[in-house]
Amino acid sequence: MKKMMMTLVALLSMTMSYAADENANNANANAAYDMTVNYNSLSYALNLSSDQLESVKDVHRTFCVEMMNAANAPKEDKAQLVNKAVVKDLKYMHFILDKDQYRKYVMLLNATMNNRGLK
Repeated sequence: MKKMMMTLVALLSMTMSYAADENANNANANAAYDMTVNYNSLSYALNLSSDQLESVKDVHRTFCVEMMNAANAPKEDKAQLVNKAVVKDLKYMHFILDKDQYRKYVMLLNATMNNRGLK
């Protein structure tokens, strides 16, 4: 009986350890989809006017929500949702930013997506 209880305790502890590791991996995977930025730094990098900054904030907040929706989606839908969010974000940013600002924004977004393993 004692051996059976010890085996059960060992089995439960291994299962709990595995679950904790899986939750940590899920948290790390979802962190890659968190696209929040420092708007002051973005404004400086793109040389945004105050009107542009407000518009960029609104569009980027929507982009962040869409990326988090992609993070929580089933695995087979993630790539499609990420692509859809990026295309929509770029379309709106193209309308807000001038040619040089847009080029810099695309470079920043590409670097971010590549660094997070989303592309």
